[in-house]
Amino acid sequence: MVAPTRRILYALILLTIAGIGVWLVISQLEPPPTMTERAFPYGEIRIGVDASFPPFAVDDGTTVYGIDIDLGNAIGAYYGVPVRFINIGYDALYDVLTTDKADIVISALLINPLRTQEVRYTRHYFDNGLVLVSPNEQPFTSMAALSGQRLSIEFGSPADAEARYWLRRITAFNLLPYELPNYALDAVRMGDADAALVDATTYFLYQREQPDWQVRYHHVTNSFYAIATRIDRLDTWQLVEDALWIFAADGTLEKILRKWL
Repeated sequence: MVAPTRRILYALILLTIAGIGVWLVISQLEPPPTMTERAFPYGEIRIGVDASFPPFAVDDGTTVYGIDIDLGNAIGAYYGVPVRFINIGYDALYDVLTTDKADIVISALLINPLRTQEVRYTRHYFDNGLVLVSPNEQPFTSMAALSGQRLSIEFGSPADAEARYWLRRITAFNLLPYELPNYALDAVRMGDADAALVDATTYFLYQREQPDWQVRYHHVTNSFYAIATRIDRLDTWQLVEDALWIFAADGTLEKILRKWL
């Protein structure tokens, strides 16, 4: 019969051997993936983009550039992950996302409530809504203030529809339709209209060409551009969302926007 002390010793030896075996097995296993690796499992950030919408994304045949391109590169640099852009038509952007051919889509995407069952949207990075543009010396801060004034718009545009909606709500103003939104802004600059209603991108690009023109602008509507991720890729969404908040706080986003607008 084995003495109790010897039995205890045998048990300790067996436990030690078992522990060494478990340690050897564990040591051969890969470490668990980090959040960044889970978010971008292919070792790169694959970004779907329609590079036919300046100044957000443009393909000149040799490279792609624009706001969305700079934003995608900034996200990659922030997390230390290479970036690859997948240039595809606008109608197929959601398809490359849901079929796992892209990790995210950055392509001047409007937040679409009908898509929220299949994708997650980040916070917006740009508001391309309609803005009311008027001279500094006689600024208008709302559509309601336009009664009796002259408003220039692009004929048949969303601005046209918005202006006609307000015509039914307030005392009439004079609606001046033009062929192009830039012509509507020309009318204000030349004194032929008191204010213009155009989308924000049009206004910012026009103002770059007319830096001495002293005007104010006020948003009338909102059209938020956001980044989309797959609904089942929460880690991907979270990292991109975090990056956008950081870029908004540290000036990175403003720097990118001001570079192109």
